Amino acid sequence: MKYLIVFLISMVPLIELRGSILYAAGAGLPFLQSYIVAIIGNMLPVPIIYLFARKVLEWGKDKKYIGGFFTFCLEKGNKAGQKIIQKTGKGLYVALLLFVGIPLPGTGAWTGTLAASLLDMDFKKSIIAVMCGVLLAGIIMGAAGFGIRGAVT
Repeated sequence: MKYLIVFLISMVPLIELRGSILYAAGAGLPFLQSYIVAIIGNMLPVPIIYLFARKVLEWGKDKKYIGGFFTFCLEKGNKAGQKIIQKTGKGLYVALLLFVGIPLPGTGAWTGTLAASLLDMDFKKSIIAVMCGVLLAGIIMGAAGFGIRGAVT
């Protein structure tokens, strides 16, 4: 049951793998199994986000009840994407990897994939960059969450 919770937490926008790894550490689960489950959960929505989120957000941005949230998501994705382009030039996919992989508030697979979609980046290269970023974020969060638990106990 705890692994199902890790899986589900890793699929939640903004929390994603980062939160699920910390949950796993707090729940006393082994790192490797938790890491694999969290990666699968975090990556599962990525192709769907890339292929459909932009279309859905653009459709809903002028709707009465959901327009504000959809506009927020579009603006956040565009802002993140423009930041990446300004800082990287030709290293766009490496920047996407680092954007997803360095666990800071507002970064992650959901935002990175949305930015890649909004910027019309190559699907396959974007998915690979996001996957590598998720792997990196998992290692960083594992070191933080499981390292702290190991030091405390």
